[in-house]
Formats: sequence, structure tokens, C-alpha cells
Amino acid sequence: MRPGAVFLNLSRGFVVDYAALADSVRSGHVAGAAIDVFPVEPKRRGDPFVSELQDLENVILTPHVGGSTEEAQEAIGIFVSNKLRDYLATGTTTLSVNVPNLALEQTSGSHRLAHLHRNTPGVLAAMNAVLADHGVNIEGQILATRGDLGYVVTDVGSDIAPDAVHALAHMPQTVRLRLLS
Repeated sequence: MRPGAVFLNLSRGFVVDYAALADSVRSGHVAGAAIDVFPVEPKRRGDPFVSELQDLENVILTPHVGGSTEEAQEAIGIFVSNKLRDYLATGTTTLSVNVPNLALEQTSGSHRLAHLHRNTPGVLAAMNAVLADHGVNIEGQILATRGDLGYVVTDVGSDIAPDAVHALAHMPQTVRLRLLS
């Protein structure tokens, strides 16, 4: 940081080397700091709070309570319920923490398959082969991966026979298969 800068961290406690920040404040390189997130925070009232930044001039330490207001909790509840609604209705996984992100509109076909699988080569080809073998025409398809997981959503224009669904669900790479109508 440039000499004389003021440092703010309101995001996550683990993104900052607080010992280095304390040294920079003590030396005057950083003019001051305001922090409301820490790598280790008290779990409950009365637990001790310890930080390298305590007792330094030009440093403000506050608890992170931004999500604790009634308004914030209501907004979080609405946000989360909308994300769940979108997943159930369309298979959308935007802003998911642990699965690939896909933003989807309503289905363009008669049915939609949402297939979460292990991210290995050939899964998409194998899925498409199963559908073709059962006379199912693909109208739209989108795939995203994240680490060890892949998520493909397929819109089809006809009914899908139960044996086709069974074959997809029992592919070795399948983690979860959902059929949305």
C-alpha cells in the first residue's frame, strides 16, 4: 500500500495478515485501519477477543454485525428462498458455493434434466448417447464445472422413458439426477 494509506477490511478475516498490518501501522507506513472481521472471533458474549491490532492508535476494531439486523435477516431470508425456488423450478444454481453455477430460464422443451456428476471426461457424451438411444431429442443443453463436479442441464422435446432416466441416474459418474417437467 502507498505510505499514509488507510486500510479497511469488511470482507473476511482470513484475507489479511494482521501481524503485518500491525507492523505497518506501528511504523507509520499505514496511517490507520478499520476492521470488523477477524480470523478468530469470540463465539459468544464474554469470550475473550485477542488481536495484534488491539491498543494501536488510529485503529478501529468493531464486531461484524452487518447481517444481524432485522432488515438484513429478512433480506437474507428472501434471497435464500428465491435461490431455492429458482433451483427447484429451473435448475438454476447461481451463487452456489459448492456446485457449478448455471443461470437458466424456464425450460424450452417438454422436460428438463438436471444432472450433477463427477467431473470426468465423457460424461456429456455418455448422457447424450443414452438420450439418443431412447429416441429423445435435445432442444437445449448447458454445462458448467467446478473442481470435481460438473452440472449439465438438458432440455428435451419429448417424454423421457423411465428406463432412460434409470440409465442416466445409474451412470457411474452421477451424483444426482432431477427431472423437471
